[in-house]
Amino acid sequence: MRLFSAKSRHLIGVDVSSTSVKIVDIQRQQGIFHLRSYGIERLLPGIVVDKTIVDAEAVGETIVRLAKRCQVSGADAATAVSGSSVITKIIDMEAGLSDIEREAQIRLDADQYIPYPLDEVNLDFEVIGPSLIDDNLVQVLLVASRSENVDQRVDALTFGGLKTRIMDVESHAIERAFGLMVDSLSNMPELVALVDIGHYQTTLYVVKDGSFVYSREQLFGGLQLTEGIQNRYGLSFDEATINKRERTLPDDYYPEILTPFMENAIQQITRSLQFYFSSSQYNSIDHVVLAGGSSSIPGLSGMIQQKLGVPVTVANPFINMTINPYIDHEQLSIDAPSLMAACGLALRSFD
Repeated sequence: MRLFSAKSRHLIGVDVSSTSVKIVDIQRQQGIFHLRSYGIERLLPGIVVDKTIVDAEAVGETIVRLAKRCQVSGADAATAVSGSSVITKIIDMEAGLSDIEREAQIRLDADQYIPYPLDEVNLDFEVIGPSLIDDNLVQVLLVASRSENVDQRVDALTFGGLKTRIMDVESHAIERAFGLMVDSLSNMPELVALVDIGHYQTTLYVVKDGSFVYSREQLFGGLQLTEGIQNRYGLSFDEATINKRERTLPDDYYPEILTPFMENAIQQITRSLQFYFSSSQYNSIDHVVLAGGSSSIPGLSGMIQQKLGVPVTVANPFINMTINPYIDHEQLSIDAPSLMAACGLALRSFD
């Protein structure tokens, strides 16, 4: 399976993370994107570890339930590989090559770009524009992933009754979803920090004029908050997770647990931005967009805005879409920041 694929039929976006499976189904009605359905279902700890699927059948069982709820059983799907399992490089190549010649050249030079034997990887490429160094060359985006990472995801979706038609890269899917909401940000910012606060890690993407130009991962996420709740109140992991989500914790939770977590999150964001500033011509950003499951924490966006002194928006890739009237709008506003990848994958239907 190639990592980019030819245009397909209608595709369901399926995002498999370490803690959950997310499905998004987007249609186009009279030229406007329409969110037909979406769903999120938690995975038990250990089923996916460090973005590697350990138990494909268990993920498949979760997909079956979710696909039935979202009424997408048997559908074609787009999913993604992510993190350290993916190698992306931009290389310069001769402009006049055919795709077959280009692939042959890449395979010939593969050991320059890919630290694995070719028979252990899935690779693909896409011409993205003219070279910056020579008019006779073009820039080519090369993407490679260990075959086992691709196969795990294909197997999980197969167990779930879905057909994998496209294997994308998570950051590309998030960038595609961000494109839906960039025009709604105030004052048309030139430089945006998209901060994806996941369960295990926080990823900073720097977006310049709508394109991702930098990313940095840090081992910090919602897990620290869950563990803080566990330790403080003597709860199991599941109990802490449910209480955190349903906001049913004692009065001292906010000052003793949540506020220190939010302050730590701001430290992590500031540190990542400093790394970016030290390697670029910039020393400030114009806007922060928060994504990921932890970005919906009440008060977090306001605290970041106060500390960094720039506008902060919580991500909602569905902001300019029509929404199926059966969808709970209030719940969607809570879930939207964690659906960026699944949304971007569903958008592959319209390439």
